[in-house]
Amino acid sequence: MPTPPRPADLKLTGLIGTLRCCQLFTGLSAEDLAAIAAFSVTRPLAKDDYLFRQGAPSEGFYVVQRGAINVHRVSAAGKEQVIHVFRTGDAFAEAALASPTGYPADARAVEPSTVLLVPKIPVLALIGRRPDLALRMLGSMSSHLRVLVGMLDDLTLKDVETRLVNWLVKHSGGHAGPVALPGTKRVLAAELGTSSETLSRTLAKLRDQKFITVAAKAITVRDPAALAAILRRNLGEA
Repeated sequence: MPTPPRPADLKLTGLIGTLRCCQLFTGLSAEDLAAIAAFSVTRPLAKDDYLFRQGAPSEGFYVVQRGAINVHRVSAAGKEQVIHVFRTGDAFAEAALASPTGYPADARAVEPSTVLLVPKIPVLALIGRRPDLALRMLGSMSSHLRVLVGMLDDLTLKDVETRLVNWLVKHSGGHAGPVALPGTKRVLAAELGTSSETLSRTLAKLRDQKFITVAAKAITVRDPAALAAILRRNLGEA
């Protein structure tokens, strides 16, 4: 009769599976994935728990195993600006490995979540032996930078309706159907650089025109052509 796997072996297998699903580690050998999993640490988070705060010393970078992590900054006036919501399989905070000032933003779970901490010291030692991993990490950070540049472009749009419609068009691909919210409507409002109240009024306006329907966890695009027309008109392209 075969010996049942030990809990430690099952945990390691789960960690390897999480790393394999992360684009950062695509193509790494089973041996490399096992080596990274062996020094990775699981961090469970309840909804609204903070993973780290801006300026805290970097422990390493993270991979989302389940749930969603809202990375944001808070202005001097106390206004939260969402940078990105990372979900299962996403890696984030790689840049903090080389930063003397620690993490550049706050990170908070927007739903019950589990992340893997890939600790700084062993991963830097691994990068020293595997320069190709450093190139992968640069590629991942470049992807994050493109997200930031796109967000900056979106925030220059002149009003909340335009920013919301632009967000819906981007995330729906211009097609009818549901678009999952990045956590809550409050998170979406922060991502769009507005208040929850203003977002609710703008959603209600589009809903009353029957362009969308709104549920707790998704916005369904009913008339993508109408949204595209609004965007063109508001951008002066009509």
